[in-house]
Amino acid sequence: MSADPNKLGILVTSPQNMRHILGVAKAAVRAGKSVKVFFTYKSIHLTKCTEFFELSQMCAVDDLAICADSYTCEGYDAVKDIPRGLTDKQMRTQAFHGAILDECGKYIVM
Repeated sequence: MSADPNKLGILVTSPQNMRHILGVAKAAVRAGKSVKVFFTYKSIHLTKCTEFFELSQMCAVDDLAICADSYTCEGYDAVKDIPRGLTDKQMRTQAFHGAILDECGKYIVM
């Protein structure tokens, strides 16, 4: 599969900058681009922010995921404590990150 220039991939690793993540995603959507976002490492704490639900409403279900292992490592229950705006199918592995790299024509790490 070749990278789609109309898709923006966002890898989130830091538990900061939710305002910027949301701003970049909003700008991409306004520009007619689709956005794929993956939260991993310490960034999974951002899933508890009110802005996370707003982000989840901008992305297709298949385009937003969090790392289930990171979520568990940070003390959350990946089965019983699914963040608001996500389904259990959006608790993914690092393979989702690989798919972002493969599918998205543009990519940013935050």
